Amino acid sequence: RRMETSPIPVVTVQTAPFEDQRPGTSGLRRKTAVFEGKKNYLQNYIQSLLSSIDLRDRQGCTMVVGSDGRYFSRAAIEVIVQMAAANGIGRLVIGHNGLLSTPAVSCIIRKIKAIGGIILTASHSPGGPGGDFGIKFNVANGGPSPDTVMEKISQVSRTLEEYAICPDLRIDLSRLGRQEFDLENKFKPFRVEIIDSVEVYLQMLRNIFDFSAIKSLLTGPDRLKLHIDAMNGVMGPYVRRILCDELGAPANSAVNCVPLEDFGGQPPEPNLTYASSLVDAMKGGDFGFGAAFDADGDRYMILGENGFFVNPSDSLAVMAANLAAIPFFRQQGVKGFARSVATSTALDRVAKAMKLALYETPTGWRYFGNLMDSGRCSLCGEESFGTGSDHIREKDGLWSVLMWLSIMAARKQTVEQIVREHWAKFGRHYYCRFDYEALDPRVAFYLMRDLEALILDKAFMSQRFAVGDHVYGVEKSENFEYVDPVDGNVARNQGLRVIFSNAARLVFRMSGSGGGMGATIRIYAESFEKDPERHNRETQVALGPLIAIALKISNIHERTGRRGPNIIT
Repeated sequence: RRMETSPIPVVTVQTAPFEDQRPGTSGLRRKTAVFEGKKNYLQNYIQSLLSSIDLRDRQGCTMVVGSDGRYFSRAAIEVIVQMAAANGIGRLVIGHNGLLSTPAVSCIIRKIKAIGGIILTASHSPGGPGGDFGIKFNVANGGPSPDTVMEKISQVSRTLEEYAICPDLRIDLSRLGRQEFDLENKFKPFRVEIIDSVEVYLQMLRNIFDFSAIKSLLTGPDRLKLHIDAMNGVMGPYVRRILCDELGAPANSAVNCVPLEDFGGQPPEPNLTYASSLVDAMKGGDFGFGAAFDADGDRYMILGENGFFVNPSDSLAVMAANLAAIPFFRQQGVKGFARSVATSTALDRVAKAMKLALYETPTGWRYFGNLMDSGRCSLCGEESFGTGSDHIREKDGLWSVLMWLSIMAARKQTVEQIVREHWAKFGRHYYCRFDYEALDPRVAFYLMRDLEALILDKAFMSQRFAVGDHVYGVEKSENFEYVDPVDGNVARNQGLRVIFSNAARLVFRMSGSGGGMGATIRIYAESFEKDPERHNRETQVALGPLIAIALKISNIHERTGRRGPNIIT
């Protein structure tokens, strides 16, 4: 305790507002150089964030702070601590060395009943001085800020004239335990607690899964051999502690487990493009289960033996169909399912078979939070490699991996057997996403505007597209809007979609989470195949006719000058 020294001064600093501090789907993401180099840019945003919390609620409350370990996180945490103290926050709970996965932050907020949490991450975007940085604010339910909170932060940021800070306050992120500080004109000391990054989250997982069943799968002479790639993000300590120490996987089954500020120079993006070393290792045939995580641990990719890829939409559906294998769901019961509009309808078929409600939401995890808080939804997911349940209010990569391992232990089958059996029972949803990145924002805007006019035109509704020997009749076309069944809030313009009479779908979206690097248009294609004889086709081949229709109606190659997408997942 540093009580005998004189109190730490609270300083008010004059500043001028920035025009570009409205948070997006995943908080405020910018090039690191913007946060690091623009005077007061970080301070202004943190002040706007803290000011968005009502002063009465702020006085003496608890907040959680964590990061994915990317470059500039430590410097930013120091500023956050100094400003939280000056703004009347009573206690901060911070991960050891500043590290906490996004699911762990959500878990801790809920467990200690904090008012919210600040997560420093730009998810799968590159780190390092030339990379991206992001600040995400989660609210009291542990989930991402709803639109109302983001709007409030944005409003404050546009008129901000000063911020409050305690520049002399210093903390040691490497020292576990409690540190107390006396501030000028404060009644109570300001407290900082540095906690083990993994412990609280691990306790939660122990209460969800049958650890002994997973352990017997991963140990012994016939054990399932794992290959786990933490991609040098925050997940290293979690993978080592939980999969290796707790569940008995050999230490060498996990690679890239040291969190690095630049993630080793690779984008920490768990897909077939960026996790190619995992794909290669799995193709060698030595391992029965492979997984990779993104920087902050909320997204994951799963591969079976010989590199068998599990599409995230299929992963969600397989989990839904096998919930009885998990103690948590046996105890809690299953309320309903939810997926984002761009995610395949594989989950819908499982929901129908189980006679459960299915909610279709816009992209963005915050929409699932309301459904879960009101007891409507037990399991949810997005096509962008994220799934989760109502155990927290974020998507959760390691939870997803433990779901899969639990299902494998219960069914005594390989990844590929489980997926193929699922297809045989429910049919296969061929599914793919095409990303056109860094487009001229004006070109992207007009392309989407013209495409919307085309698909909403009366004539389009009755159109039939013949491609080869396939005929696709339009059944429904719309700009997706969501009415929240809990609070009645309406989210408009959430993606253009065309649904065809043979259960095929196209969705076109302009993405909202980039760091100001031009516009991204994503095209999602899905076609349904009931016949098990036709479940072995190459995804691109099966979707060929639909992709041709998408290119034709959007005219995207001619309008953007591109010959194809940047990324196919």
